[in-house]
This record gives sequence, structure tokens and C-alpha cells, in this order.
Amino acid sequence: MKTSFYILLGFVFLLLTSCQKEEETIIQDNTQSFAKTSPIASLLARTSQNPTSIDNILDNSSCFSVVLPVTVIVNSQEIVVTNQNDYQIVQDAINEFSNDDDIVNFIYPITIQFQNFQTLVVQTPDQLDDILDDCGDDDGFDEIDCISLVYPIVINVYDSNNQIADTVTITSNSMFFNFLANLSSATFVAISYPISAVNSNGQTITINSNSQLEDFIEDSIDDCDDNSGGGSNPDFSEVLTSGTWYISYFQEDDDIETDYFAGYNFTFSNNGTSITVKNSTTINGTWEQYLDSGYNKLELEFNGNVLDEIEEDWRIIEFSTTVIKLKHVSGGDGSIDYLTFTKN
Repeated sequence: MKTSFYILLGFVFLLLTSCQKEEETIIQDNTQSFAKTSPIASLLARTSQNPTSIDNILDNSSCFSVVLPVTVIVNSQEIVVTNQNDYQIVQDAINEFSNDDDIVNFIYPITIQFQNFQTLVVQTPDQLDDILDDCGDDDGFDEIDCISLVYPIVINVYDSNNQIADTVTITSNSMFFNFLANLSSATFVAISYPISAVNSNGQTITINSNSQLEDFIEDSIDDCDDNSGGGSNPDFSEVLTSGTWYISYFQEDDDIETDYFAGYNFTFSNNGTSITVKNSTTINGTWEQYLDSGYNKLELEFNGNVLDEIEEDWRIIEFSTTVIKLKHVSGGDGSIDYLTFTKN
């Protein structure tokens, strides 16, 4: 008995169930399906996560936020922080003198909330230190919280390991963040468009595709966080020319080809030249940063044809001191490539 299930996922599979030998056909639409490692999944996670960087003046970590109200002592001054406006009071207490320790000490117990919305009661400074150690270093890419998605959002899901197709209705930020976090490497998902979102000006807009959704979130990064390292940051060239980089992610059209660049190390100089080294091979190149139609871009060129796949005028989506995220949209067929450099 044949049954056809049509969902927008990026592949075609013929499925056989154990007893009834049913065949399920998944219809391909490469423009709308994505996996956990896709750039759009990261953008959606940062849009739906619990905001954790807004209170860094208190905890100096984007791994979690401190649930308010909370009482702190700064330079012998006791401050009750009841809302976000009180963060400035803490900052003022830190800036008041130049010869004090500027340490924010909590009155325990406190409650912290992680990016996945789970909470934990912390009883002592030592317990908080252990949590901070487990968090590791911040990657510099914080929540994108001045925009919001309008729920419910229907998502089609396909598990290629178990050959199961399903539909999930997302009803909240916490549900969406944890749904994305728990995706396996064998799971592909597709949003059922159209969806609605609220931009940084409070206006509700309609989104009809993955590309529109990506553009909406990417264009909002600078609006949401002045310290996010967005593409317009004038310090990009200083970051690029500091240290050695490798390619940690490369996607051309719908194919992830990161492994092709394994072992290549890139060094960019202030004079606009670059050197790429792999074992005994050295490739010279050039780079240029410029503004094009309001977008900050990085153009890369290399001698020979070994690195021709990344010879593009890349849009600088955002960057930190250790990661640079780039994107290129073809002027011909509109295909999208992604390139991420990570510092060694």
C-alpha cells in the first residue's frame, strides 16, 4: 500500500516500514530544509534563547543570566537590582572610583537561568565559580533579542536514521530553542511558511522563505546588540590581521565542504596580502574590505585554483575576536554560500 507524504525537506527518500512495507516519498526542496549545523539554525537559536548577555555587568558571562531581583555589593555599596534599568546603577558604582576592586559580590542564594531557560539555585560563590568554569569562554555571539518570532510555527521534521517523518508545532521561545538544541545530526527540518515576526521597530512582518528569514535576522544583529561585532564594526581589519585562521565551516549551495579546507592556515597582513599554508604548500593572495550598498564586504583572491571556491566578495555577517562569519549570495541564480573563519 503506497502513501505519499509531501513535506518541504531537502531530499528524496523511499522508505520501507518493517511490517506493512509502506513506501513514503519525501519530496525535495533544497531551499527550505536545514540541519542543526546550518547557519539559519544558529540564528534561530540566538533569536529564541533566554537572553544571557544583557546582565554581564553582574555575572560577566553570557552562559546564563541572573534572575531578578538580586542584591549585590559593589565597592562596599549594597545595591538591590530589581530590573534591567538597575544595571546602570551597578555600572556607576564600578566607575565611581579608580582605586577599588570593582568586584560584583552577590548576596546568596541567587537563581540563574541558562540559555535553554532552565534555572538553578546557587548557594555559594564557589558553586558559581564552578558553573562559570564549566561554561567556558564566550564565543562573542550573543542573543538577538530586539526581534521576536510570532508563534505558533509549524515545522516538518525528517529523521533519516529512523526514516520517520513528523510535524511539530512550536509555541514558545523556550520550546523552539530546545527543539533546535536537541536535533540530531541525522535530522532535517523545514519551516512551514509563511510565518510572522516582529522587527526591532515593533512592526509585524511576513516571512515566506529561509532566505527571507536569514536576511531578517542578520540585518537585525546590529540593532539588537551594539557590541555583537556586526559587519559594520570598523575594527574588522584589526581582527582579521591578528593571528592565524582556519576554515571551520564552508557551505557551497547546499553542500557542506568544510573538510576540503582541512589543514589550511590563513594569515592576513595589514597591507592587503595573505599567505595560506598547508604542510609544504604556500599560497599567496590578497584581501580587501569595503562597503557595498550598505554592506561591509571582504573580497578574497588567491593565486592558482586550489582556493578558488572561496574567491568571492563575501558579506561580513558578524565577527568576534576569534570567529568571522561570512556569506555570499550569487548575483546569477541567487544561490548562497557560507564561510566561517576561526582563529587557531
